[in-house]
Amino acid sequence: MKRRIVLKAASAAVALGFAGIGLQAYAAETIKVGILHSLSGTMAISETALKETALMTIAEINAKGGVLGKKLEPVVVDPASNWPLFAEKARQLISKDKVAVTFGCWTSVSRKSVLPVYKELNSLLFYPVQYEGEELEKNVFYTGAAPNQQAIPAVEYLMSKDGGEAKRFVLLGTDYVYPRTTNKILRAFLKSKGVSDADIMEEYTPFGHSDYQSIIAKIKKFSAEGKKTAVVSTINGDSNVPFYKELGNAGLKATDVPVVAFSVGEEELRGIDTKPLVGHLAAWNYFMSVKNPENAAFTKMYRDWAVKNKLPNASTVVTNDPMEATYVGIHMWAKAVEKAKSTDTDKVIAAMAGQSFKSPSGFVLTMDPKNHHLHKPVMIGEVKANGQFDVVWKTKAPIKAQPWSPFIAGNDKKKDEPMLAAK
Repeated sequence: MKRRIVLKAASAAVALGFAGIGLQAYAAETIKVGILHSLSGTMAISETALKETALMTIAEINAKGGVLGKKLEPVVVDPASNWPLFAEKARQLISKDKVAVTFGCWTSVSRKSVLPVYKELNSLLFYPVQYEGEELEKNVFYTGAAPNQQAIPAVEYLMSKDGGEAKRFVLLGTDYVYPRTTNKILRAFLKSKGVSDADIMEEYTPFGHSDYQSIIAKIKKFSAEGKKTAVVSTINGDSNVPFYKELGNAGLKATDVPVVAFSVGEEELRGIDTKPLVGHLAAWNYFMSVKNPENAAFTKMYRDWAVKNKLPNASTVVTNDPMEATYVGIHMWAKAVEKAKSTDTDKVIAAMAGQSFKSPSGFVLTMDPKNHHLHKPVMIGEVKANGQFDVVWKTKAPIKAQPWSPFIAGNDKKKDEPMLAAK
């Protein structure tokens, strides 16, 4: 009897050993990819579509054979618009879920929250949204715009004849690092163009703010003081809905006081009556309305994805700039992994240098070999009655990012390459 028990125990141990090997082999058959976006809270209006874009892109890559002969396995977490929770979820993705890379964050405060985690654990983050610059990190690739690829050209357009020759500016944003730093850069830029402090009004509201009546009234009063006025909006998240609704209610038309937004695209305008907003502007590096074969394929792929996965209002889904940046970033990472023949962080960083991709914007985007930012085109779009944008101005070629703005004192001494991958 004792001998039988010993033999059974030995057999069980061997079986478990083989099962363990089998499980390890199975795990090695996939490459885990983290998706770190708010699917609830104030930022869900913007970030949910980025999660869907990431899943769609992963499915597209898998359908073509995956990466290094392995399927990509998405691991989705919801930091719920809670900035400290972003860091916890990032650590979970890297340490527990063992992801090779993370695609995520929208707000700069969420990105700042997770940066120490990615640096400590030497993992990769691809950040897909325009931001304030003033940052370069070895462990981050920035596929959204730096200020010279969005904010500065937008204000230059407002000051031009085509943009209405604005002389006074309202800098209106959500109260956190991206709007405040961007507006610090814009204030310095405007001063360099001869705009006085008296002709600059600066206002901030908290995340989730919903009552813009008094602020719109202040803007109307400010604009009535004799000079052509424009609003530069860095409002983020679901606060854009009440802001634009109040703009329409107040009858503040684009011909009177044009608004150019840096965080409002096609997704944020869904569900809003855009007829009163016709002519107001947004500055991005991509619009759904651009016409080229790559964008036709991209928009069709997302519509088909929405219908197949029964997304809310699937028949009316739209694409936007951060979605395109997500799509481009995932494809670039996949190409870099194939080039490196590894998902090792330092090897992928080295392989990312100079990667290029024909994007839905119609331009070939290139990852700068030094500063981890994409060279991107700049586009100004006017809101149309159907919630889409008519591109009224764009650069002829992609623009190299300037992470360190020349309008911030001391930046002339900062180099463009503080992070180099291991040789």
